[in-house]
Amino acid sequence: MRKIIVNSFLSLDGVLQAPGGPGEDTSGHFKFGGWSVNYWNEAVGQYMDELYKQPYDLLLGRKTYDI
Repeated sequence: MRKIIVNSFLSLDGVLQAPGGPGEDTSGHFKFGGWSVNYWNEAVGQYMDELYKQPYDLLLGRKTYDI
């Protein structure tokens, strides 16, 4: 059986959104898209490089798939 590893960008107040641009997901009148890009640094980049270095499959939710 394979493991499912969850990698998400979550703010302390519960906003879960990828580090895309401001217009990535404006559902529910959310106007602060792309918020996490300002906090991206070398350590985050190294972590993401290591995470995606190995072969992987993506398990996407419906909204993410639609985007």
